[in-house]
Amino acid sequence: MKQYPSNTAIFPLLPPHMVHASKNNNMNVFGGLQGMIHEGGVRSLWRGNGVNVLKIAPESAIKFMAYEQIKRAIRGQQETLRVQERFIAGSLAGATAQTIIYPMEVLKTRLALRKTGQYSGVADCARQILQKEGIPAFYKGYLPNMLGIIPYAGIDLAVYETLKNTWLQKYSKNTADPGVLVLLGCGTISSTCGQIASYPLALVRTRMQAQASIEGAPQLTMLGLFRHILSREGVLGLYRGIAPNFMKVIPAVSISYVVYENMKQALGVTSR
Repeated sequence: MKQYPSNTAIFPLLPPHMVHASKNNNMNVFGGLQGMIHEGGVRSLWRGNGVNVLKIAPESAIKFMAYEQIKRAIRGQQETLRVQERFIAGSLAGATAQTIIYPMEVLKTRLALRKTGQYSGVADCARQILQKEGIPAFYKGYLPNMLGIIPYAGIDLAVYETLKNTWLQKYSKNTADPGVLVLLGCGTISSTCGQIASYPLALVRTRMQAQASIEGAPQLTMLGLFRHILSREGVLGLYRGIAPNFMKVIPAVSISYVVYENMKQALGVTSR
């Protein structure tokens, strides 16, 4: 992968055109895909996917487990939770999961943006980062990540469960299973709301993670990156790449909710 100028934009597995586009470099999704294939072949499209698969299982398990436990603690003797209480539970659950697995987020970004042959695998990537940059590099972008995950997880989980419970109360009072299509619809809407609220911080987080991998690039702070984006690309620059990101995130999150609900039923877990 060639070196890019310091004014280029760099969230793990966000679209290639979001990673390297700027106001003067209007790379689109297909252009980014073509560039990746030209640089490293078809296999380059799956760079960092191994660590992503290793990351997503514990991340989802911790998030949903924490969500159920925090809801139970907040609810107490109440019959059900209000929307704002679900938001708090979701935010805390998301923050808990991200704090535990964050170093793997950094590894995923580095593996996705690496030059061909730069790392032989996940372990080699971790070893090189540790030797060259030290332990703090594994938490690069942690602050904007936490500021982003709190509204994202809170809105996502709160909107999803509120929509699901509302549907059950109106149309399916005799069963706790709304069906796959309803779950997919609720997941799509909740994920969309969460993404819109948190996307700018997601962009800043990834730039902070990735700028360390570009030799000679300035190591900007969170506020510095915000100012940089706004001055070079305007407010719309904070949402660069959100459309293709929806194409990836919405089906993934919606499917995870279907699995979540079916696992709850299989394990006999009830939540309100």
